[in-house]
Amino acid sequence: MGALFADAAEVRRRLEDVGHLVDDGTATALYLASVLQRPLLLEGEPGVGKTSAAKALAEALATDLIRLQCYEGLSAGEALYEWNYQRQLLAIRLHEAGGRTLADADLFTEEFLQDRPLLRAVRHPGPQPPVLLIDEIDRADDEFEALLFEFLGEASITVPELGTFTAARPPLVVLTSNRSRELHDALRRRCLYHWIDFPGPERAVRILRRTVPQAGEPLIGSATEFIGRVRHLDLDKPPGMAEAIDWLAALSALDVSRLVRGDILRTLSALAKSPDDRATVIGALDGLGYAEATGR
Repeated sequence: MGALFADAAEVRRRLEDVGHLVDDGTATALYLASVLQRPLLLEGEPGVGKTSAAKALAEALATDLIRLQCYEGLSAGEALYEWNYQRQLLAIRLHEAGGRTLADADLFTEEFLQDRPLLRAVRHPGPQPPVLLIDEIDRADDEFEALLFEFLGEASITVPELGTFTAARPPLVVLTSNRSRELHDALRRRCLYHWIDFPGPERAVRILRRTVPQAGEPLIGSATEFIGRVRHLDLDKPPGMAEAIDWLAALSALDVSRLVRGDILRTLSALAKSPDDRATVIGALDGLGYAEATGR
């Protein structure tokens, strides 16, 4: 099977066709991951489009998206594979009822194997390789990273009872991290790497225009400018594009056409996600050009 994309420009065009706008750096990283068949680690602030890039990649390729959402305490069984103990127990009882016994080897066969996301990606039937999203890997425990090394390095998973399963064509693996903790060097070495920045004003306007088409151009422009200035405040969680989209959608739902103080206050819950950040933004409104006198 040939290359999935001709070049990075095609990646960018095809992602835009499914409604996801990326810059040249992200398009190049995704292209190289597909050509070199290497996992791609995407890092950046929350809300800049790491997860949505993987989703859009799967949509652009018309292939399956297999998602593994990471969290503290994630086990190997939940990520790799598990044995169907209920079916095994039923098989044992059926054989006992017939006066027969089952050997251990008879219980650990394909019949009783349950694929979890990683093994499902390895055994994907095609014809296109799936996109495997390992989301927020920084939320998983350090020990879980070690479980990924064989998979990330060789696109294979070993099931001791059955042997090693290797992908006929490696899945496109995208890992995301918000840098809540430092990842192990061994994991980073197995991946290509790209940092996604918050988009500049021009691309932010294009993204908002595409994702909230009902919003008017003056509102999109003023909202983009406001978010850019808010991001320079001392906030615990600066708003990302996800918050920008939610906020613009909220303003549009209220039929706001021109950004004024009263509308900012009514919709601030979509932009500021903690009491401290809310207070900081409200306290800065005068300096941002939205003084009390301009409210409704």
